[in-house]
Amino acid sequence: MTPAPSTIRIRNLHKVYRVGSERVHALRGVDLDIAKNEFVAIMGSSGSGKSTLMNILGCLDQPSDGVYELNGRTTHVMNSGQLAQVRNEEIGFVFQSFELLPRATALKNVMLPLIYSRRHWFSASRRAKEALVKVGLADRMSHRPNQLSGGQRQRVAVARALVNQPSLLLADEPTGNLDSKTSEEIIALFKALHAEGQTIVVVTHEEDIAGHAARIVRLRDGTILSDNPTSTDPVHQDYLRRSLDAAQYAAAATGAPA
Repeated sequence: MTPAPSTIRIRNLHKVYRVGSERVHALRGVDLDIAKNEFVAIMGSSGSGKSTLMNILGCLDQPSDGVYELNGRTTHVMNSGQLAQVRNEEIGFVFQSFELLPRATALKNVMLPLIYSRRHWFSASRRAKEALVKVGLADRMSHRPNQLSGGQRQRVAVARALVNQPSLLLADEPTGNLDSKTSEEIIALFKALHAEGQTIVVVTHEEDIAGHAARIVRLRDGTILSDNPTSTDPVHQDYLRRSLDAAQYAAAATGAPA
């Protein structure tokens, strides 16, 4: 079987920050491939390098050394204008805090990336409406963020990320500000998008959220500690066992079925 083409190809990636007279090594020789239509979770504690890696994946920052290719485009040698074009054309962003314009309607918020698009400017309204329908908000297009629930606001953010038909959907703690029920709804939306062929990378510290991805990449001290299918990832499997034990204990204590 021919392997799927890579959306992301990273080789020997380093990122060094200067803090006063000190050099902080945020990434130390990371190698990573993510194929088209993969659903990958990137995990790590504070200081592991996951936020730095996310910024480089999203072309918001550049590495100090190494290679980052997105769909064959060598982003690590691009200037700021070229990176802005890649962000607009290739990457859809979903953030923890939604990042919506408070006075704009859902439709106007979703149209925003298309204002800067050379390909889709004339079809901005139609594409934004289609994106909102796709995320289940056909009846909320004229609502402003303060008229929407947290889950609906995140759906608007997802629609905005999808409106340019990006090759990569990059989500940073997308359920961090949501309750558990709403988090499940947003993850179900991601899984539906993945089933339609969307490549998705979720950066999270929540083990239950990472468990919905097909693959988990774990970082520690700026390097990849492990990279496994979710079904065989030992940390996640241990988490599932402990969760099941806790549920069975709670059921036994209350007399309810597990």
